[in-house]
Amino acid sequence: MIDRIYLEFHNEVENKHRFYQLLIMPGLFGDWSLVREWGHVGSPGTVKKDWFASESEADAAREKIRLSKLKKGYFLRR
Repeated sequence: MIDRIYLEFHNEVENKHRFYQLLIMPGLFGDWSLVREWGHVGSPGTVKKDWFASESEADAAREKIRLSKLKKGYFLRR
């Protein structure tokens, strides 16, 4: 099962509606990737993968990004 974190940011005054998604996925050779996707809500986003030697390293990186986004006004969506 893929554990996904999905965040959104909305600012009606500036007409900003953005999302940020974080996924951890196993690689083929025992490595792990942190997949990040971001962009405007309702549109395809930009995707970036970062590779890590272990799942715990990928999870620590994901948590750091999640906390950063929450401080900037993003909120968790299910």
